[in-house]
Order: sequence, then structure tokens, then C-alpha cells
Amino acid sequence: MSNFTFTHFYETWLEQLHKLVNQLSSAPRPPSSPDQHQHLVQLVHKVMCHYAEYYKLKAQATERDAVSVLTAPWASSLERSLHWIAGWRPTTAFHLVYTESSIRFESHIVDILRGLRTGDLGDLSPSQFRRVSELQCETVEEENAITEELSEWQDGASEVIGECGDEFEKKIGRLVSVIKRADDLRLKTVQKVVELLTPQQAVEFLIGAAELQFGIRGWGINHDRRRTNF
Repeated sequence: MSNFTFTHFYETWLEQLHKLVNQLSSAPRPPSSPDQHQHLVQLVHKVMCHYAEYYKLKAQATERDAVSVLTAPWASSLERSLHWIAGWRPTTAFHLVYTESSIRFESHIVDILRGLRTGDLGDLSPSQFRRVSELQCETVEEENAITEELSEWQDGASEVIGECGDEFEKKIGRLVSVIKRADDLRLKTVQKVVELLTPQQAVEFLIGAAELQFGIRGWGINHDRRRTNF
């Protein structure tokens, strides 16, 4: 898949994500019947498959041209300034969980003090919070290991100049591996977070994640447009 083709794919993929988020937003929450509960489960599965498709196609683009993927030409300048190895930082998922949980907890605090359960992200159980914390620590360790691997690759970048043949391909192959490891961690992180949440909470988490992505992209595109008009 060429760089241009992946950029086109990303734009189409993002449009479909908008449609999926609309479906998530319109789903009944909390579910009041087994059918509604199952509907939420199916919607979460659809969104996760959509993310998996993105990383599958991105892996193919990385194998073709890792250097271009690292520069993320499909993203706005603002998005690229926030990137960690051609994408969002995996630990962002945990910050999102804590933020969404805090906002919802505060909005329902009177009900919660009365002992009423809301079932949303503001109603995470102690075991869920503990698992989120454990996952965050594990993810930080993996992030740091991948960052170190990229640093080692960059330290040897001067050796790439003037090289050709097998040695050059080996060095580019290492970069391919780094980007794929970063993307694997991104997808795995979302999957694990979703697994520890209830279907209702997973829907709210996925909506929040997508809205954050849409918001940053929108601001970034507007910024780039204003800059080109000067």
C-alpha cells in the first residue's frame, strides 16, 4: 500500500469511525434489557474490529515505506506534534479513563452518595480501578522499551548514509519493527481497557477516545489552513 493510498484509506476510515460513534451515542445507556445489553456488546465489537483493520493496513504501509509512515503525512501538524512513533501514546487511554470517570462521578455524586449505581465510567469498581492502574504500569514499561529501541535506531542513523544493499535493508527493517511494536501496543492497550469495562462503560470510553481524536484533528486542520493563508 503506497503512502498516498494509505492517506486515502485513513480519510475513509475516519469517516466510518464517525458513523460508528454516532451509533454508539444513540444506543440506550444504561441498557434496560438483555437485547439492549447485547446491542452494546455488538457495537463495541464493531468499533474494535474497525481499529484492528486500521492497524492491519498501517502495518502493510509500514512494510512498504517505514520512513514515510513515521512522518505520518495523513495527519495535521498539531496531530504530529502530539505523536509518539507515528500515533497516539498508548498511556493516553488511561488518562482518558480517569478523566471520563472523574467527570461522570462528579455529575452523579449525589446519587452515588445515596447508594445508587449509575453503571457508567463514573461507577468503576475498586477492582476495575486496580486493574486500570496495573495495566497503566505495564504499558508505561512497554512504551519506555519501544522508545529506547527507537533511540538506538536513531543513534545509528548516521550509519545508514552511504549504505546500500543488505545492511541498509536491515536498518530499515529495524524501524519497521519499532513502528509495528508501537502500533501493536496501541491496539492491545485499547483492547485490554475495553475488556475490563462493562459494555456500557466501553461504549463511553470509545466515544470519548474518538471525540478526542476528532477534536485534535479538527483543530489541527484548521490551524494548517490558517497557516497556509498567510
